[in-house]
Amino acid sequence: MTTPWYKEPWTYLVFGLPLISICVGTSVFFIANENADTVVVDDYYKVGKSINQDIRKYKMAEKMGVAFDMQITKNEIVLKPTGIDKNFPMLNVDFYHSTINTRDFSLKLTPDGNGWYRQSFDNDITGKWKVTLSPFDHKWKMQTTLALPQNQFKEFESQH
Repeated sequence: MTTPWYKEPWTYLVFGLPLISICVGTSVFFIANENADTVVVDDYYKVGKSINQDIRKYKMAEKMGVAFDMQITKNEIVLKPTGIDKNFPMLNVDFYHSTINTRDFSLKLTPDGNGWYRQSFDNDITGKWKVTLSPFDHKWKMQTTLALPQNQFKEFESQH
């Protein structure tokens, strides 16, 4: 006596595995398209040219003798000029979080009576950050990566 096809276990194995793989593949396809990677750059040639311009800005900072001591607590940044060129009307400070780009933020610092640049902020800065420093006219640039907060003054060691 023969059994009907729906009572045979091999039937479910033969039809079930391909059906499950099609469902999983379709799900993965839609998830990958909904959550696109933000790291990929469309126009890599322009980005490469801008990197070369940035390197010139780092070298310009070294050539001008720009140097700072920096202190960043939980809600305040203080920059103390220690280099040759110490007079800047305003400094741009950009904070880039190493893993979460929605936490990135920028500050504009002006000198106080002592010539130090200080600014309060409300952002959470715990963790690893890339800090970029440039003047208002963007003629030079300095950049460093550090773990924040830091309660002591430390030299802003430019890394590029």
